Amino acid sequence: MNKSRKQRLAMVIDTSKCFDCKACMVACKVENRVPKGFWRNWVRNDGVGDRRRTQYQPGQCMQCAEPSCVAACPVGATYPLDNGLVVIDPKMCIGCGNCVTACPYGARYRDPATHLADKCDFCRHRLARGQEPACVETCPTKARVFGDMNDPDSEVSKLAKQKKLVRIHAPQVETKPYIFYLAGTDLLDWARTPVLPGNVHMPPGFWKQG
Repeated sequence: MNKSRKQRLAMVIDTSKCFDCKACMVACKVENRVPKGFWRNWVRNDGVGDRRRTQYQPGQCMQCAEPSCVAACPVGATYPLDNGLVVIDPKMCIGCGNCVTACPYGARYRDPATHLADKCDFCRHRLARGQEPACVETCPTKARVFGDMNDPDSEVSKLAKQKKLVRIHAPQVETKPYIFYLAGTDLLDWARTPVLPGNVHMPPGFWKQG
């Protein structure tokens, strides 16, 4: 691996492999000590009972390349790292909640005890130890694949080259999310049934690397 190459951390999710066991949600909650009633990640379903089976869509902070949450923070407490990971500095956060309302994906919350903003950071402390995010490691079907999109040998990079990937775009703001979904799997009816907080939809075209 080229050590001088700039990383771009990303995740590719295959919804066809998710059967709503919620192991990812439990692992994340325990690993990151997420308070009761709040979640850093989720698994949503289409709510339709007349189909062959219910469809599920895992999700979390989209780790956007142009994050609206960063622009909304008045003190610079939320910012992107060189590897693309969007993080929050709890020592700088003033608990104003601007970033929470600015996120079109509803991926942030304010901790009820500290009043500080919180969200998925790909288990940053685990990454520092050379481990994968807890949700990725725990998933029994490996529906979530994590890695460096700029590393040609990584699984996410290989998927981007071999498969068609799609992003969930928010119509009110283009944030260029780095959570991708495999196209052609049993995706939800995005236009009819929102599966994320707010008015979000699946774009008509496919994202392609480069």
